[in-house]
Amino acid sequence: MQQSLAASEASEAGALVLNGKFTQGSLFRGQLPPGSQVTLNGEALKLNAQGKFVFGFARESALNHTLSWTLPDGTTGSRDIELEKRQYNIQRIDGLKSSMVSPPEETLKRIRRDSTVVANARGNISDLDAVFTGFIWPAEGPVTGVYGSQRVLNGIPKAPHYGVDVGAPTGTPVIAPAAGVVKLSDDLYYSGNTVILDHGMGVFSTFLHLDSSKVKAGDVVAQGDAIGTIGATGRATGPHLDWRLNLGKTRLDPALLVPPRH
Repeated sequence: MQQSLAASEASEAGALVLNGKFTQGSLFRGQLPPGSQVTLNGEALKLNAQGKFVFGFARESALNHTLSWTLPDGTTGSRDIELEKRQYNIQRIDGLKSSMVSPPEETLKRIRRDSTVVANARGNISDLDAVFTGFIWPAEGPVTGVYGSQRVLNGIPKAPHYGVDVGAPTGTPVIAPAAGVVKLSDDLYYSGNTVILDHGMGVFSTFLHLDSSKVKAGDVVAQGDAIGTIGATGRATGPHLDWRLNLGKTRLDPALLVPPRH
């Protein structure tokens, strides 16, 4: 059963409700009385009509932050946020062919096109409320890859892995971890069959390497609805689901929103 953010624990700040893991890569969901104003490190955050808001911290975010607010009656408050520094797995692999390190020239045009398609899919910030409900795992299976890990190929640091991987056979169902609107269902060079789901307030789930997609752009899905099946499309070495979470351009760890799994 989904749990509303408003029902979660209130902070010592009284008027503020705050839900999130105090570590790098975490999504925070908060609420203040409607009509309040709130800033993170001096930057204004968007609140919806119920006074709910979100913010998040990147993989290498600074560890100390300040959340400040002004209530409708003019009362002000603040809370210091201290994050735990995470240790990431760095793997070094040498002796690879150059084609395995960098994509060939003929594919670069498609990669740029894909990047534009994905950016456009995440371009609008909606007022959907699903982001403020509890999330569930989108697939059954063991965790085979974690957020923040990185490979150094032939001495060249590659982009960190920004998702959590669930290993399972091709055809294993993939479901929506929370309700939302499908913003993209397309075949991309790196990620293969890919679905992007808007949960609201600039928070999006992305599901990579699907064998099949069961949704199209514009579809509205409830938590637990089927959105596709696990596969190995795109640049994948075997069947698995790569689940990613974005707040705008900030890449967050989706595993922090669901119960631990090994």
